[in-house]
Amino acid sequence: MAQDIEKVGSFFLGRQLDVKSGAATDNLVLYESKDLTTHAVIVGMTGSGKTGLGIAMLEEAAMDGIPSIVLDPKGDLGNLLLSFPELRPSDFRPWIDEQEAQRQGQSPDAFAESTAATWKKGLADWGQDGARVAKFKNAAEAVIYTPGSNAGLPLTILRSFAAPPQAILDDNEALRERVLTTASSLLGLLGIDADPVKAREHVLLSNLLDHAWREGRDLDIASLIREIQAPPIRQIGVVDVDAFYPPKDRAALAMTLNGLLASPGFAAWMSGEPLDVQKLLWTKDGKPRIAVISIAHLSDAERMFFVSTLLNEVVAWVRQQPGTSSLRALLYMDEVFGYFPPTANPPSKLPMLTLLKQARAFGLGVVLATQNPVDLDYKGLGNAGTWLLGRLQTDRDKMRVLDGLESAAAAAGSFNRATYDNLLSNLKKRCFLMVNAKEDKPTLLTTRWCLSYLAGPVTRAQIATLKASFPATALAASKAAISAPPPASTGGERETSGGGTSSRTTAPSAVRPMVPSGVAELFLPWRGSASGGRLEYRPAILGSSRVHYVDAKNGVDTWEEVKVWSPVPDETASDPWEGSTAFEGDAPEFEKSPDASAGFTALPAAISKPKAFAGWQKALEDHLYRVRSVTLWKATELRLSSNPGETEKEFRVRIGTAAGSTVEADVAAVEKKWASKLTTLTDRVRVAQQKVEREKAQKKQSWIAAILGVLMAAFAMFASKRGSAGAISRAGTAAKGMGKMGKESQDVAMAEESSEVLTARLAEFTAQRDAEIAALRAKSNGESVALVEVKVTPRKSDLVASPVVLLWTPYRVSADGSASPAF
Repeated sequence: MAQDIEKVGSFFLGRQLDVKSGAATDNLVLYESKDLTTHAVIVGMTGSGKTGLGIAMLEEAAMDGIPSIVLDPKGDLGNLLLSFPELRPSDFRPWIDEQEAQRQGQSPDAFAESTAATWKKGLADWGQDGARVAKFKNAAEAVIYTPGSNAGLPLTILRSFAAPPQAILDDNEALRERVLTTASSLLGLLGIDADPVKAREHVLLSNLLDHAWREGRDLDIASLIREIQAPPIRQIGVVDVDAFYPPKDRAALAMTLNGLLASPGFAAWMSGEPLDVQKLLWTKDGKPRIAVISIAHLSDAERMFFVSTLLNEVVAWVRQQPGTSSLRALLYMDEVFGYFPPTANPPSKLPMLTLLKQARAFGLGVVLATQNPVDLDYKGLGNAGTWLLGRLQTDRDKMRVLDGLESAAAAAGSFNRATYDNLLSNLKKRCFLMVNAKEDKPTLLTTRWCLSYLAGPVTRAQIATLKASFPATALAASKAAISAPPPASTGGERETSGGGTSSRTTAPSAVRPMVPSGVAELFLPWRGSASGGRLEYRPAILGSSRVHYVDAKNGVDTWEEVKVWSPVPDETASDPWEGSTAFEGDAPEFEKSPDASAGFTALPAAISKPKAFAGWQKALEDHLYRVRSVTLWKATELRLSSNPGETEKEFRVRIGTAAGSTVEADVAAVEKKWASKLTTLTDRVRVAQQKVEREKAQKKQSWIAAILGVLMAAFAMFASKRGSAGAISRAGTAAKGMGKMGKESQDVAMAEESSEVLTARLAEFTAQRDAEIAALRAKSNGESVALVEVKVTPRKSDLVASPVVLLWTPYRVSADGSASPAF
């Protein structure tokens, strides 16, 4: 029964060899892909066919829908993109070695034609054809990334210091490994070989990374520079951070790191797609990828930095995956020499060892290839379940490999060193000894013909040519990542005024400027809407001091906390604090970190001068002595003075409160003084009013009697004879009654006049009493008390300002460039 080379889960790697004759048999080597979850090691000297075996394995993985991240230190694995389903000479022509054509006496075109024929025949000999090449080509999206270069798709390392996922944070050992690896790789990039335990550079960086990540804060190189200068931690172990690593020495480390950030070559590391493992392995639509990461163009330090960073990201990604026994993805690294040595501990070793020990449970297979077996940690590689061993350079290499095999087979309990020694000694080109922990015995095999054209190392120029053939989606994603605007752009004129609304302003840089060592930074909280323009921080200086006011004569002895801020002054200013703004009342709660979305304007040159801040501190003392004072209010007649900061109104209220305890007693005395007079006068008014009433009653009676007398006299005159004596008598009586009524009216008028005089006098006396009482009560609210204004100046001998701080003030910048304060 013919073996099915397209069976899912089986990788067609080649044919078995007869152990005795070394000839190829008809038995195909179909490697179970799930066995790669226990990882694999490929060892073979140059020309052994190691690269072809690795490419065949990656091709088979792609056709099974398994994505790969391929670390390519030499450029050989870029050949994975040279797959030509039509097998036309014109497909091969751009990639042939013209010098090889010349050596063979052929023109380039003829050599391309013979190469195409050779490839077509080679595929046919292995039961393959252009259709299988097309299947591979269409199975996965193959691209080449070039970190630090735009020859291929660039990768940015901006996420390299981002806080790891929660799965890492929750695992103290995993977090420690990530911290140590990141610190080591960064210092290695700076050319500093630092011991993680003894080197203070390493210890400081490790503590800064650990502190930020546990707080959930991301870091980048710029923020790391600032934290080196002004650590957010006060102790390293039990030692003060300044004693452990003095500020002057930290400044030197910060400047070294800043030199890296400022170097033109490093700019290429800051653009491109984010280093995201999920996106490296799968497209947005879920199609598997072969992400070849070419690092051949990098220096040794840059390679180590990138490899360590990538491995850290892979560890973090693995810890977020659900467990599985199937192969989910491959991490392939060619020429692992130097990254996993037996004794040294480069930054790449720890995350690599973590992957070899733990990644199998999450479906990630790690495949490591090398031609230098002496420089591999075979104790660590004891975790590898499959060994693929080709021709070796020296007996020493063979002995080293046998040591590794013996270590890996220790758990199985059986290993015949002599048998393996004999098998390794007789290997030919493209022949390998495969030792699989899941198989009872080793397998000798010869590798199949690759679907990809093995043109040799792909240069940066060739990668740039290949870039045009990358899938459009990959090119678009990369272009979008590169062209995406930063949080803030650069350019324009810098505004020098410190407040108000400017007509034009500079567009800020996304990178927070580096400040001199020892200069503290604070951020004024921004206010208002988050919309309506970008947020921009502008530099200012913040001064503070305790001011002592003393005036023994007025009973003043008080201290005042003063905080003032000013735009960074001109170096020629006689008073750099002239026009500064004081925070009246309680100063705002300054922030220690900026808003993540904000940009920054450049720092004026004066900020970088070491003596500038000391000069501003001294100038602040002189400024406060001249302009600060305390205004007091003095009530001379009461011998009372206001307190510093007490307003006139508050002081008058206090005066009333102080006077209130004596006013009521004085009021009682006044009421007592007037009581007898008012009582006597009240009684006289009452008597007078009673007399008026009596006189009015008598007048009324007299009036009635007189009227009756007149009426009776008149009646008598008409009823009797004229002139009778009785009638005349009655008329005389009536006339007397009318005369008496006039007298009664005079008595009423006199009684009323007397009552009115007494009543007026009572009202006058009452008003006098009430006025005296009102005058007394007016003192209880202090409104009537005369006050004198007194100014008390600071005592110069006690005026010592605190060190001046760099204060970042927020502004809102609209689309037309105009800016307004956002505080």
